[in-house]
Amino acid sequence: MVGRDLGDVYGWKPREYGSERLRLDQVKAPGVRTPVSLAVRSGEIVGLFGLVGAGRSELMKGLFGGTRITGGQVYIDGEAIDIRKPAQAIQAGMMLCPEDRKAEGIIPVHSVRDNINISARRKHIHAGCLINNGWEAQNADRHIQSLNIKTPGPEQLIMNLSGGNQQKAILGRWLSEEMKVILLDEPTRGIDVGAKHEIYNVIYALAASGVAVVFASSDLPEVLGVADRIVVMREGEVAGELLHEDANEQQALSLAMPKVSQAVA
Repeated sequence: MVGRDLGDVYGWKPREYGSERLRLDQVKAPGVRTPVSLAVRSGEIVGLFGLVGAGRSELMKGLFGGTRITGGQVYIDGEAIDIRKPAQAIQAGMMLCPEDRKAEGIIPVHSVRDNINISARRKHIHAGCLINNGWEAQNADRHIQSLNIKTPGPEQLIMNLSGGNQQKAILGRWLSEEMKVILLDEPTRGIDVGAKHEIYNVIYALAASGVAVVFASSDLPEVLGVADRIVVMREGEVAGELLHEDANEQQALSLAMPKVSQAVA
């Protein structure tokens, strides 16, 4: 598959981008060795690729407030955002589907309905404390249908669903919010081929709606096939950038490989 055009396999099509939506200016986070500067436009899908220890997941956790950003500045729609915890990222319109969905994404012993509604619930509370059951039922049903979440019903415990359906429920959670940026860390890891293509279609739909998508994956053909632009990370720093139309596996792997120290004679 080296050098192969993967557009037909992954369903990628060129699209129009809007104005700059997300900008990182010299951002540092634990596990990110060199400050990262990156801009993502509305409607653009930027893929992050790197080998183990490259810093992809660490950067995403820092952006979402899972760890503390230790330097630089994050901007959304031109406004400087101070993110110290996930609630602040969500308030700013930036969402994360984490790498470890079972440990960090889902609430295993709660229902599919609860997992979809848990974040947006705060905006639909009656009299300051009463859950709006009508809205929650409608919202969960809407996302179960639109995302084709395979479940016996909304009250099914999410831990009993397949990995692909768990991931779609997490996406449904963020679709319930006013989303400007979504960070997807290994969104198709451990799920079947059919569910993968459903996830790709959701990613394309999000981009078409104007969301800025940052998509990290260790599956190189997937990154090359889905992303409009590929940012390659290596040992905690950005090693290079490739456009979808020009990128191939050889180029990406060459950038991702650790530097070999040259012995001085």
